[in-house]
Amino acid sequence: MYIAQTPRKETHSSMHHSSVKPVTEPIWHLMKSVPLFVAAIMSSLALPSAYAIDAGMPNPPSKPTTVKCGLFVLDIVDIDDVNETFEAEIAIVATWDDPRLAFDPIDEGTDKKIFQGEFQFNEIFTGWWPQLVIINQIGRGDTNAIKISVLPNGEVTYLEQRNVRLETPMALYDYPFDIQNLRAFMIPFGNMSEEVVLEVDDRYRETTESYAKRESTVNVAGWDFLNLNMDVDSTQLQLHETAPTFSRMVTTIVLERQSWQIVWVLLFPLVVLVSMAWSTFWLDPESISDRLNISFVGILTIVAYQFVVIDNMPRNSYLTFTDTLLLVSFLITSLTIPHSLYVKSLTEHDKTPTAHQYDKICRWAFPLAYAAAIFVSFTLYKVN
Repeated sequence: MYIAQTPRKETHSSMHHSSVKPVTEPIWHLMKSVPLFVAAIMSSLALPSAYAIDAGMPNPPSKPTTVKCGLFVLDIVDIDDVNETFEAEIAIVATWDDPRLAFDPIDEGTDKKIFQGEFQFNEIFTGWWPQLVIINQIGRGDTNAIKISVLPNGEVTYLEQRNVRLETPMALYDYPFDIQNLRAFMIPFGNMSEEVVLEVDDRYRETTESYAKRESTVNVAGWDFLNLNMDVDSTQLQLHETAPTFSRMVTTIVLERQSWQIVWVLLFPLVVLVSMAWSTFWLDPESISDRLNISFVGILTIVAYQFVVIDNMPRNSYLTFTDTLLLVSFLITSLTIPHSLYVKSLTEHDKTPTAHQYDKICRWAFPLAYAAAIFVSFTLYKVN
């Protein structure tokens, strides 16, 4: 039987209890969830052996473990001559045998186990893998994709796609007619040579070359891709008081600079500018002010050219071909000043015919000497 009750006015005590209720309820629910949290921990400790972490897995399967590696260049994004760095998108492939990961394909229901993506690689895959680190890399770089596949016999294949910026010395002696060897030095970080030995996987040695012939996107603007070389050696890294030896794979990307743009934009105008300074040989020997004006304009312009080249070149301890060309141009233009002063002095001593004769000789001597200096410099730089 329903009995209606008359509403009663809330007292101060009832209002106090109603205000405490929103605080006590979450605490009560938290106390009820504690057994669930403990049960979750206990269930994680009782995971099947397929998902449990094996204490022996973080170690290489044998000593030494042979890891066959390959590096595949997907794209060369940028080359910085000033800082001697380059940015590229690469794919690293590594294969090794780990009998501890062998499985029965009938029991597992698959003939290949695949772990792809950062979550599956970091959280599910419990086997050992070599931490392949490029030691001349600047910054951490970006890992865009990662995948590990395991065959029934325990053969493991590691595939990773990275975007990296690497620092490598550049040989700019014959700039802008240079061929650069951009190198990447990769080691199994944390595993010395007696634990892990790197070998070049010949299957990937010519992969980049064939890809570059099909896809022009591998070439960065101003460069032509020639080939890719992979070799292995050993190196020592100084760690505190010890210098352990690591197996190392050296990948060399060979590029040739497209020099004709620089020739037409920078070097050809320089040669024309020097040639204009020779117009003083056709002026009257007594017009000393006009002669000096032309010579000084040419010298100042060459100096400005030097600043342009310096801003686009690394700080080298040697002279490049372009530096030598600028130096020869500066000297050959500067020699027009003492020549003008000399022929002016001849006219003042009533030797005007002799002054004209010197001008006629210099009209041929200066261009021939300039061309010979360029040819000799170019030959010496290309030979060396």
